[in-house]
Amino acid sequence: MARIQVKRHTPHIDMTAMSDVTFLLLNFFVMTAVFKTPEPMPVDTPASTVQIKVPDNDIAQVTVGEDKVFFSVAGPEVRARLLERMAEQYGVSFTPKEKKMFTLTDVFGVPMKNLKQFLNLNSSEQLKSPLQTGIPFDSVGNNPSELHQWILQSRYAEKEVRSQDLKFSIKGDKKMKYPEVKKVIDILQNQKVNKFSLITNLRNDDF
Repeated sequence: MARIQVKRHTPHIDMTAMSDVTFLLLNFFVMTAVFKTPEPMPVDTPASTVQIKVPDNDIAQVTVGEDKVFFSVAGPEVRARLLERMAEQYGVSFTPKEKKMFTLTDVFGVPMKNLKQFLNLNSSEQLKSPLQTGIPFDSVGNNPSELHQWILQSRYAEKEVRSQDLKFSIKGDKKMKYPEVKKVIDILQNQKVNKFSLITNLRNDDF
């Protein structure tokens, strides 16, 4: 008797559902990812064994490197109020466009005399701008330094906008000499800010 041949069918798997799930996950990760903010002055931070994440809100950061100081404050509303307070302090007026640009500027290191010119540059031009010579942090006679004023007015701005105490962190290059970092610490301590974070990298041999 002849052997019956069973017709074989190539198996078919519908991947439509899997593709939909893949694209949904991809969209989720893209939309929730927090991208690293470009820095006008890259800083090679020292290593430590501490693993405490710096908060995203209610914090200001002072970056020290190459004998320059840069400053940043979290939150566009706080930045807007901060600029208003600094304008009053130094008798400078800013246009609505300049104010809007400042709220979008994460990190800056510009003397007040150059701030208007700096804010009329676009974001990519700001990163490479020679105007970023650092915020002056040495007092002149009885006049406190500009960094002192930025820190002080940012504390007031945070209180007015969010009714919170502003936290501070210091990010310093590991090659920086201690006296330069100490000047920043002294400015904070002169304002009774004795608690702040030091930003470091995690040591590779600790994994």
